[in-house]
Amino acid sequence: MATSENQYEIQKSEQEWKEALTPEQYRVLRKHGTERAGTSPLDKVYSEGTYFCAGCGQPLFSSDTKFNSGTGWPSFYQPLEDAVGTTVDRSLFMTRTEVHCDRCGGHLGHVFNDGPKPTGQRYCMNGVSLKFVPEESAS
Repeated sequence: MATSENQYEIQKSEQEWKEALTPEQYRVLRKHGTERAGTSPLDKVYSEGTYFCAGCGQPLFSSDTKFNSGTGWPSFYQPLEDAVGTTVDRSLFMTRTEVHCDRCGGHLGHVFNDGPKPTGQRYCMNGVSLKFVPEESAS
């Protein structure tokens, strides 16, 4: 069973979420949707920086852990510490591990055990649920 919404630091009504997010962000982050593979420009971004939750701005992943999984979604082998939570997802006639933002509960994607070393995990994220902020270059 999914974690209760009232356990998250960021609390908004459905209407507030609809006003704060694009329709696609709302569908993925709040309704557990999935964007089509290959549609996110973030899949091919390999610049140094940080990936934040598009719903609440919490830092989620470092570019240091991003890799090309070939799946068509941005993939990472490890989240930042205390950034994400997981729940069991039994939709689509299978059991998967859903990944959500630990601050607002937004649906980010799923984690699988077929990733690279050192963790062996593949955090397969919806790009629409992320916001990438590149590192500023030293002047």
